[in-house]
Amino acid sequence: MWRFRNGAKWRELPERFGHWSTVNGRFRQWRDVGVFTAVFQGAIAEAAKRGLVDLSLVSVDSTTVLAHHDATGMIVEPEILDALEKAAAENGAPARNKTGNWTRSGKNDDA
Repeated sequence: MWRFRNGAKWRELPERFGHWSTVNGRFRQWRDVGVFTAVFQGAIAEAAKRGLVDLSLVSVDSTTVLAHHDATGMIVEPEILDALEKAAAENGAPARNKTGNWTRSGKNDDA
């Protein structure tokens, strides 16, 4: 976290965290097996279950959040997506209907 907060290179990591190459290797292993995705999905799911998801606080600005040109999006488990969409609908955000189209009311427009 220190590295990302400071925008530093791996070689600039303070010695108190261990040798930079060891820390980098462990980070890559955890990334590759999905540890960070699981942690973030778990936190989102728990917050959604408790009704603590406030999507009005979410803002993505491509001038500050860059993605690799091969990025296609994060895979989210269906139950997590359902919990997020339910929380969004309760807060008046648009929701998807059965055809995948977005509706302002959050109600199913396919009927």
